[in-house]
Amino acid sequence: MNEGFIELDQATLCYARSETPAVVDISLSVPSGGCVALVGPSGCGKSSVLRLIAGLETVTGGEVRVGGVEAGSARGSVGVAFQKSTMLDWRTVLDNVLLPLEVVAGRAGFRVHRREYRERALALLERLGLGEYAHRYPWEMSGGMQQRASLCRALIHEPDLLLLDEPFAALDAFTREDLWGLVQSIWRERRPTTVLVTHDLREAVYLADTVYVFSKGPGRIVHREDIDLPRPRTVEGTFDPAFVEYVQRLRGHIVQVREADTDKAAVDKESAHV
Repeated sequence: MNEGFIELDQATLCYARSETPAVVDISLSVPSGGCVALVGPSGCGKSSVLRLIAGLETVTGGEVRVGGVEAGSARGSVGVAFQKSTMLDWRTVLDNVLLPLEVVAGRAGFRVHRREYRERALALLERLGLGEYAHRYPWEMSGGMQQRASLCRALIHEPDLLLLDEPFAALDAFTREDLWGLVQSIWRERRPTTVLVTHDLREAVYLADTVYVFSKGPGRIVHREDIDLPRPRTVEGTFDPAFVEYVQRLRGHIVQVREADTDKAAVDKESAHV
């Protein structure tokens, strides 16, 4: 089997100040241009896996490779969007979106291509419904608009790797579903290798090729679900029996994880009284 663009081989992470690992023996593969989702209960280590892939943390055991090299080594560009927009209040929306290009191109290169980059950023903002807000500041926009701007910033430099850490969790249902469609559309055009962390099982099935279910922390992968649904997917399609079946099957695995944790807690409590 061909090696994926992202490869985790029995990856374990234990933070310096904790005796309990965040994740244990995580093995997964994401092909170039693929999209996977990580789901599971809060505190199961999904975001820790994202940090390993981004090179923000170093594995305690096992291996993490991205683009054929150790995570954190030189490779193609990375785009990241978080649950909180993390926009810089003192920069306009346009200047926030241009920030990755300033970093990637360097000061001199950015000056040379500034007009081209501005046009690219304005076109992307327009596509995500923010054209008229380009010269405003983040605090002048709603939370949903700020998330759209954050997505623009994550996509502006056409990254090889796109990491999405619950980017829609704080949004209302209609805005969230609207952004699913936009992300899917851009992903289909540019095909960045994408990893999505989410608690929303409908979101996972809508966007991903494969969904990994994590156990309660320390996180382990307890189930892999390949999503065999045609693209493009639509909000209306989330009510189709085939789509609903995927969601229900994933929910069943999440319930098993919760029940196992409840049983373990009960055993621990009983042992403490012996």
